[in-house]
Amino acid sequence: MENYKDIINSFTKDDYLNNSVNLHIHTTFSDGAADPAGILNQALEKQYKKIAICDHNTVDAYLKTGIMSSELIIPAVEFDVWCGYVFLHLLAYGIDVNNEELQSFCAKSKKETEWDIIRIFAKRDIKKLIKAIHNAGGIAVLAHPACCWAINMDRFVKRLISYGLDGLEVYYPYKRHRGIIKFRSASSVEKLADKYHLIKTGGTDLHGEYL
Repeated sequence: MENYKDIINSFTKDDYLNNSVNLHIHTTFSDGAADPAGILNQALEKQYKKIAICDHNTVDAYLKTGIMSSELIIPAVEFDVWCGYVFLHLLAYGIDVNNEELQSFCAKSKKETEWDIIRIFAKRDIKKLIKAIHNAGGIAVLAHPACCWAINMDRFVKRLISYGLDGLEVYYPYKRHRGIIKFRSASSVEKLADKYHLIKTGGTDLHGEYL
């Protein structure tokens, strides 16, 4: 099995900004418009180094298609979860998608992968979720941190680290509504990652049909 942690650590800022690596992609298995095979074919054509499909609360894109056979894929999922008063998205990378403990945190219906009004009422326990991600061989990364509601981001990140957080999504475009509700700068997120020696990831949060 590949050491995905080392692979992700090897990526540079330029890899993310120059569209060589995209570790935040959604498909029709959650609220995206593209099918997984189509995304993979585009990535192969455009000579990406790696991509990760991170559908909301489900790994069905891996379980129900043949994309896991591609060396281009880093298996991943994006979970909705609360930490105190803060609602957040937690990315899990390099996971064993067949791990039963991790699957117990996955959606039980399609609506739980699509509808914001349902997803925001997620009942997942953040500590248990991170533990499950680690037990499935993965790493836990806070998605689009600049949009987190936390009043003190430094203190909030330290709290997540105490639960086992491995990384921050540093290279993220903050387009559309996430650019409007952003509470801090992307550069401050990068400084936090450096301060606590966290893994840095990135991706476009693609919901459309084309990379």
